[in-house]
Amino acid sequence: MPSKGIIAATTFLTFAPVLGARAQNAIPENIQIGLSTDRVSITSDFAGAELTIFGALDNADPLVSRQGRYDVIVVLEGPARPVMVRKKTRVLGMWINTESQIFRDVPESYSMALTRAPQDITDPAGYRQLALGPSNLYLQPLDADGDPKTIEEFTAALRERKEASGLYSVRVGGVRFLSQSLFRATLTLAPNVAVGTHRARAFLFRNGMFLRETSAQLTIRKAGMEQRLYEFAQQHGLIYGIAAVLIAIITGWIGRLVFRKD
Repeated sequence: MPSKGIIAATTFLTFAPVLGARAQNAIPENIQIGLSTDRVSITSDFAGAELTIFGALDNADPLVSRQGRYDVIVVLEGPARPVMVRKKTRVLGMWINTESQIFRDVPESYSMALTRAPQDITDPAGYRQLALGPSNLYLQPLDADGDPKTIEEFTAALRERKEASGLYSVRVGGVRFLSQSLFRATLTLAPNVAVGTHRARAFLFRNGMFLRETSAQLTIRKAGMEQRLYEFAQQHGLIYGIAAVLIAIITGWIGRLVFRKD
């Protein structure tokens, strides 16, 4: 008898993803986004900008569209890199680093635009399931077996730091429908946005239910002399390091000659 129960449960789990895929395929609506360019060049005096992404709904229900019951969330997520968070403590009158925590695969930036307030689109469980929003990003510590309270403290500090620097942002009303099927999303690029490959993702909701997702890639790179120096440093790290040291020595020597006192 116990073996039959195990077989029945296994059979259900095996077919559950198939049924989910069939239900997804049965949804008539689809969503597409398009970027005017797949590459953005920034210079050293870049002070931030707004990025516009256009999109369209396919097979949208005219009645649902007229009633405004479609919602779209667009996210631009930066390249994932390890991040170290340090905690400073006052010791003998000086602030020094006493603790640190390393997080792996942290998005360098995260900009989100919505058609309306988050609570009017779907419930908190839906955001958590889709990992939508800065507060729902999974920030994985390198030492997952550490003290849970310490990890929670450093995780909150990392999110707060990203939001304070403008790298993590949310723009309510940043997605606007231009017609029943066309929409425009305006996202924020922080002045210190990271170079690399960013991923734009669009999520379609109907009456609070998630329907579809689509994505596109965007490359942000430095322009001009900064880009050439960056590429040279990446391709010839040793030569770049030696040149930087030599330039520092020569600059210091010239400064000593100019400002020396006879």
